Amino acid sequence: MAVLPVTKLGNPVLRQKTRFIEADELASPEMQSFIDDMVETMREEDGVGLAAPQVDRSLNLLVMEVAANPRYPEFPALPLTILVNVEIIGASEELVEDWEGCLSIPDIRGLVDRHQWIEIRSLDRHGNPSQLKLQDFPARIFQHEHDHLIGKIFLERMKDFASLGYSGEIAAQFRSEEAVENA
Repeated sequence: MAVLPVTKLGNPVLRQKTRFIEADELASPEMQSFIDDMVETMREEDGVGLAAPQVDRSLNLLVMEVAANPRYPEFPALPLTILVNVEIIGASEELVEDWEGCLSIPDIRGLVDRHQWIEIRSLDRHGNPSQLKLQDFPARIFQHEHDHLIGKIFLERMKDFASLGYSGEIAAQFRSEEAVENA
């Protein structure tokens, strides 16, 4: 396995709608190796999700996992999930606002509304069909990564850019507010 370079904002691949992967292509050793490389890259970067455009491939493919991640220690585990040729088939009306960042836009965070739950149809890495309903943080991860598959980034989902800031500054502000509340 190899750690792949993460595509940064400004690279046109992040603005393209991805293509579906054909069954024979998905089954190929090259594609299986690429999927392993995506997982390795996500883990090395301490991410909880990664879409193929983020490693310079315009493919409808994403990986997600929350397992002892130092950036998200408060969230429950999500087993490694590999989704190919994703289609959204349902979503909650209720939107939940929370902080998001992106490996393709390092050190920047902002508040984004996302559906509380989302239902999807996809293939696994072996071409087996699956249908999933994701809620809360896993639903947010999926929606963020799915945006990459349709050529969008989280900044486009923000209602108010006043929350946009550097991760360290935002974290420091919350630490200051917690100190005042606990005093």
